[in-house]
Amino acid sequence: MEKPWSDLTKEEKREQRLQDYIHPVGVKFRDAKAEKLYHERVKRQLAASMCEKPDRVPVSLPLGGYPAYYSGYNFKKIMYDYKAAREASSKFMWDFYEDMDSYGGIGLAFSGKVFDILDYHQYSWPGHGLGDDATTYQYNEKQYMSPDEYDRFIDDPGDFGFRVLTPRTVGAAEPWQHFPHMTNINGMPLVAVYPFIRPDVRESFKKFIAAGEELERQQAENMVFAKECLEAGFPMGRGGMGSAPFDLIADNLRGTSGIAIDMFRKPEKLLEAIEVVTKIHIARLIEGVNAMNGFQVSFPLHKGDDVFMSRPQFEKFYWPSLKRVVDALIEEGIMVSLFAEGRHNQRLDYYGDFPKGWVTWMFDRTDMAKAKKAVGDKCCISGNVPASLMIAGTPQQVKDCCRQLIEDCAPGGGYVLAGGCSATETKNPENFRVFMQAAKEYGMY
Repeated sequence: MEKPWSDLTKEEKREQRLQDYIHPVGVKFRDAKAEKLYHERVKRQLAASMCEKPDRVPVSLPLGGYPAYYSGYNFKKIMYDYKAAREASSKFMWDFYEDMDSYGGIGLAFSGKVFDILDYHQYSWPGHGLGDDATTYQYNEKQYMSPDEYDRFIDDPGDFGFRVLTPRTVGAAEPWQHFPHMTNINGMPLVAVYPFIRPDVRESFKKFIAAGEELERQQAENMVFAKECLEAGFPMGRGGMGSAPFDLIADNLRGTSGIAIDMFRKPEKLLEAIEVVTKIHIARLIEGVNAMNGFQVSFPLHKGDDVFMSRPQFEKFYWPSLKRVVDALIEEGIMVSLFAEGRHNQRLDYYGDFPKGWVTWMFDRTDMAKAKKAVGDKCCISGNVPASLMIAGTPQQVKDCCRQLIEDCAPGGGYVLAGGCSATETKNPENFRVFMQAAKEYGMY
């Protein structure tokens, strides 16, 4: 008789979550080589993630949108032409088949058509606020929530998100401000219908339906490539995307200047909002991972670095809630990857405070030798070949950098050779190939 999920240890839960990743069901590998490579790659990645010694150091290439440029396209093209995006992803995969341990295609290629339909305000992208030759999108930071709206957000964040935040960030959703408070719908079904008397509300929902249909078209192309990628022997990690609770408020509601002021003028109200966000975020992440039969959550960390806030502020506003989220995921058998953007040299004494083999720290500009010493016995570390070197350096310079990182970080296991961040603008594709060469020459255990 199987034990109930609630009676399983976190290790037993993780083992169940990983089964389909280790032994994928229903996958028809293109040939015996692809199947062999798949199992080698999975075993190598999991060993490193769990702070064990794999056969060699795994490699994660800092590709970003580079596969689009490799095929002669640009970022605008792949945001609007889903077939071109799929073809570019496929071409790069086969041309670099022997030079990658992991691959998932072009990174962060949102649909420009969906953004256009929705009149999305929080991003600018090539051809919409940015030049056609821009290599990525740009987040438009703004105080989308005023400082006097904390109480309204804390009282009902769901209602605030639907009737206040979404109309401010999505042009097509502006009429949603005319909806009644959503709790009024309970037992009064016609209350939900009354807003549709307004022509602008009906038009708004037509736009969202059109956006959904457009997104479905993009996802259809993405799924074709995902199947090709998996059958070629590249593992497809399943999971979610999380954020530090502080970042959710800073990035999406108050902006950099607003949140900096709030830490001084409204510290208790900010902490109250962080508490609300933390509870919701934990539940949402676990629900999302379970829905996709996943096993991991990745976090880009934006405001917790050495530069933005002081150590006392980090200890008060940032770390406790982030650790609480990570700990909750681990207890559910979910592995966690944290991308420490910027420099985190003054935070390292906190970052190893997790059970061994559950957390991967990907570092951008942090001293990797210090990171290895501080957290390498508990956490896998990943990084951090500079994007500037990838873009402007020679293959030999990139290879030398990879070698130094391997020598500093690989001993004992638990290291993934990776970039500090994506290097879409790389001019010489050989700069990606030497990653694998360095791992094979210097990273064998």
